[in-house]
Amino acid sequence: MTRLNSRALNEIRALKFNYNFTSTPSGSVLIEAGKTQILCTASVLNSVPKWLNGSTQGWLTAEYAMLPGAVEGRKKREFDRRDGRSVEIQRLIGRALRAAIDLRSIPGMTLHIDCDVIQADGGTRCASICGAMMALQEAANDLQEKGLLKSWPIKHRIAAISVGTIDNQTFLDLDYSEDSKADVDMNVIATEKGELIEVQGTAEGSPFSLESHDELINLAMKGIKDIFKVMKPCANAY
Repeated sequence: MTRLNSRALNEIRALKFNYNFTSTPSGSVLIEAGKTQILCTASVLNSVPKWLNGSTQGWLTAEYAMLPGAVEGRKKREFDRRDGRSVEIQRLIGRALRAAIDLRSIPGMTLHIDCDVIQADGGTRCASICGAMMALQEAANDLQEKGLLKSWPIKHRIAAISVGTIDNQTFLDLDYSEDSKADVDMNVIATEKGELIEVQGTAEGSPFSLESHDELINLAMKGIKDIFKVMKPCANAY
């Protein structure tokens, strides 16, 4: 199977992080993964959820949405009723990023991550996590410069990538044309040290073997290493 731009089966899409994309949030990154484009921002709120009042830790939460022009034919805006897919993805983003930071470093504060898909061509949840990680890193730098951190919050950086099987071949970083016909679809989130945070794998048709599972995980870890090579280095120790 020939991929777009003659990309190899084990090659990630062209990846770019546009830092400080907007000036208002503490962290703002536009991530471009192939044709997928997502604006990821990190805002600092001087409050925590009620159930954390009096606690010595802060909180991190996330929201995800596709803008109307992100897909062909226009996607309806989510007002009174959230799209179930959007809710599932934003929970995933929040879980992943909370695994990356020490919430005790931001007592009394909430880091609110927003991921807005400008253009969707597959892999939006994984690209959102990568872009949000960089927005979080920018926000941490901003808080440190302002002397508002109890300690450096980032325990380790994280990244995410999709892998899949099509006609018994394994593919890294699927675009929409590939994802829509994959026999197995998997999303993998891991740390810079190669430690797994979450794996989401689904057989769209027939079940897949443990050997296929391990092959996909190994391919994903290769892709995650490639992503970290593109990410802006972190100047602070963690």
